[in-house]
Amino acid sequence: MSFFQAKEFSYHIGWRSRGRHAGRHASVQTGLGMEFRGHAPLIAYPDPRRIDLRQTLRDPSEQIFVRMFNQKSSIPVYALCDLSGSMGFVGERSKLALAAEIAASVAYSAYRVSDPFGFVGFDDMVREDWLFTSTTKVHGAFDLTDRLGDYRPSGGANGLLDADRFLSRERSLVFLISDFHMPSALLEQALGSLMRHHVVPVVLWDGAEYRKLPEFGITSVTDCETGARRTLFLRKGYRERIAQAFEDRRQMLQKLFMRFDMPPFFVEETFSADALTEYFYQFVAA
Repeated sequence: MSFFQAKEFSYHIGWRSRGRHAGRHASVQTGLGMEFRGHAPLIAYPDPRRIDLRQTLRDPSEQIFVRMFNQKSSIPVYALCDLSGSMGFVGERSKLALAAEIAASVAYSAYRVSDPFGFVGFDDMVREDWLFTSTTKVHGAFDLTDRLGDYRPSGGANGLLDADRFLSRERSLVFLISDFHMPSALLEQALGSLMRHHVVPVVLWDGAEYRKLPEFGITSVTDCETGARRTLFLRKGYRERIAQAFEDRRQMLQKLFMRFDMPPFFVEETFSADALTEYFYQFVAA
């Protein structure tokens, strides 16, 4: 997906950035902003443009005071993408092509508000050939997402346990893109390692995995716990059990993510940037 085709969505955070670079988000940094922070002596904060005459005249020690403001700052934004075998599923469309579209949208949306963007791909390890260093110059990220749509993944998802080491030390907004067909214990441990960041789990499922299976006949399905592909002879009862297993998995994922205060965003076959904007209005205080 090219730079000009990427869809933009709006995001905001419910915490204060510690970033020193100017941006669009509430910050703890003192600077040229509009949010009043308090007063300080001119000698401690030498900016004559901010002298407050009223506060100065009220001070019995006759110090000169200036007004201090918090600036708006940038935050690091990442797409953390699952490249394990289950992401190779192709139903209504390729899961990795969908992941590439979402990652490109994240990169473009970050670029539009001057936030640096980075990409981390993992399967059984974090893949050095699928790393994009956090930067505001994101054109290279679109070259990576173009490659992602044609990639043939394999292996498991154990690399998620090490992903935190490749993210910024500063608190970041992380879009964790996966079908989450991985062992629950692994996912729970990985979410614990990511708790210092603001994580948005983007869950990629496809109706062809469970809702649109044939009523009768031979088909290939994905085990919703291990991600393994299996060939099955379907009957009505078996088809219903597969659908129920996915519904149980959905509920389990929702409960697990909410335990870590990470509301999931489910995407089935079609990505809507407007729906992701609505997600932030629903779950993150403006």
